[in-house]
Amino acid sequence: MTSPRPRTLRAAALVVGVAVAGLTLAGCSATNQITTEDVYSASDGVRFELGDVRGSNLHVLVAAEGDPGTLQGGLINDGNEDRSVTLAIGDEETTVELGPKETVLLGVADAEGEGYAEVTFPAVDAPPGGLVPVTISTPEDGSIVQQVPVLDGTLPEYASQVPTAPAED
Repeated sequence: MTSPRPRTLRAAALVVGVAVAGLTLAGCSATNQITTEDVYSASDGVRFELGDVRGSNLHVLVAAEGDPGTLQGGLINDGNEDRSVTLAIGDEETTVELGPKETVLLGVADAEGEGYAEVTFPAVDAPPGGLVPVTISTPEDGSIVQQVPVLDGTLPEYASQVPTAPAED
């Protein structure tokens, strides 16, 4: 009987070492959740889902607590039917119409054209840096209340979007 050659032993050891290293490294993803698969709000606002309607990056812009505010973000209708989405802060509400598979961006009046809607409230009872409850509803799916961040014009991308209070006489 002959003994294995040293090269054969080295090759076998190398194969076993690579297999052990591969199993060890693969074990990391087997025991830990892959975070890139998590749904999260990647920007300044929050997201929601209500039936076939999704909201993305919702936030309210105000100059100061009690001033007018505008709701910004996007509404997406994933369904094949029209949806009427009502957005309310306190007793003030606005309805946005969404066609099938349509996205509508929420902003202020200078965002012209189709696919945009202005959603402005006369007074927001939360300061910049706070949260304001926004009620979102559709006739088909009921309603939810989402805590939406309140921002001001400190960030340059929002400075021109903050509504101003009407001038007093």
